[in-house]
Amino acid sequence: MTDPAPVLVIGGGLAGVETAWRLARAGFPVRLKEMRPGKTTPAHTTAHLAELVCSNSLRAEAPTSAVGLLKEELARMGSLVMAAAQAHRVPAGKALAVEREGFAREVTERLLALELVELVQGEAVELPRPGQTPTALATGPLTSPSLAQSLAHLTGERNLHFYDAIAPIVETASVDQSKAFWASRYADPALEADYLNCPLDQEEYHRFHLALMAGERVPLRDFEEAAFFEGCLPIEVMAERGESTLAFGPMKPVGLVDPRTGRRPFAVVQLRKEDPAGEYLNLVGFQTRLKHAAQKEVFRLIPGLEGARFARMGSVHRNTFVQGPKVLATDLSLRKRTDLFLAGQLSGVEGYVESAAAGLLVGEFIRQRLAGEAFNPPPRETALGALLAHPTASPAKRFQPSNINFSLFLPLEGRVPKRERPLAYLARAREALDRWLAELNLGGSSSV
Repeated sequence: MTDPAPVLVIGGGLAGVETAWRLARAGFPVRLKEMRPGKTTPAHTTAHLAELVCSNSLRAEAPTSAVGLLKEELARMGSLVMAAAQAHRVPAGKALAVEREGFAREVTERLLALELVELVQGEAVELPRPGQTPTALATGPLTSPSLAQSLAHLTGERNLHFYDAIAPIVETASVDQSKAFWASRYADPALEADYLNCPLDQEEYHRFHLALMAGERVPLRDFEEAAFFEGCLPIEVMAERGESTLAFGPMKPVGLVDPRTGRRPFAVVQLRKEDPAGEYLNLVGFQTRLKHAAQKEVFRLIPGLEGARFARMGSVHRNTFVQGPKVLATDLSLRKRTDLFLAGQLSGVEGYVESAAAGLLVGEFIRQRLAGEAFNPPPRETALGALLAHPTASPAKRFQPSNINFSLFLPLEGRVPKRERPLAYLARAREALDRWLAELNLGGSSSV
């Protein structure tokens, strides 16, 4: 027998590396094609695979949250992204946040250490021709225009897009900590203090809101529609919805007490560590498309940030995806080309963890096909199954990418009190995943 032809995986982001990792560890050769560093994007800064270009947070860690449950399931499936995230985590309260460069470097080194993975550098400008060996397209939110056009021509659908915004990073030493305080929401200050909080009174908040509304923004191109993802709205777009929107959103003060006054502030800006040493801080929820000069002017109105030195300015970039319910089969392959699978955000999931999960699922589905096994998707009761159903089984009308959330899960049986539902979802998902892993002859414990 001849050796099997390698599976082509196009794109070395979170989805692509999970697809390649899953296949190579199952004994199937992979040719991973990544255009960087020869050609980069406006959002990337390194040559590493799996570079995080937006926040450094993978969001809530508790398995009683939807994204925390998804993390647990990924870990049980042997996810490379989850293993690297745990190895390079930085303090972030109840969230899982990572030191970006160490995380991406570890993913790159561990993946390329596998003998069955070949890295090919260069841009894919068009879809490969149909073949007997499957191809995984995992080019992410910044798919090159030529490749996106090729995909649009194949599917017959105009590629949709929205804008994804990035929050600024400041040097910790430049923050006036006499005006700020370390604390996590609702936590005992003596036990948890993972966020640096800049409190604002009502007058300071009003002045900040007016300046934010007036700040000069990067213009959108004439042929592009300003359709921002609801879960990652630019701060100035949220501000347009009303003067109180920010105070009930990313600047909400609940669960925090200013130790200088003994009272809850009117509003607060939280800063989270970007690196283990805590030399850099991310403005949580402050993704923006303000021009750089406007960012410095507006954000320095925040008490404690008057002299802030910015290590990275906020920015905005396009995010491309297809109308999954119209063009994707249940296994994330294209209905018009069953040899071509879409992994990650291109398929219509949103978020770091969700992209990694979609990539892992594509790797598993390709593995099943190459091994001659019947298609066996994760049960709908699991987070993986709920996420898979969104781009493949949602109503096609007004389809938009989504993060994992409990609204995507199958409803619980009977009347379950609201406060008990997270535990009920968790118990049901663990039981369903146990059965599925047994069918796949995989092990794994029920905890991270």
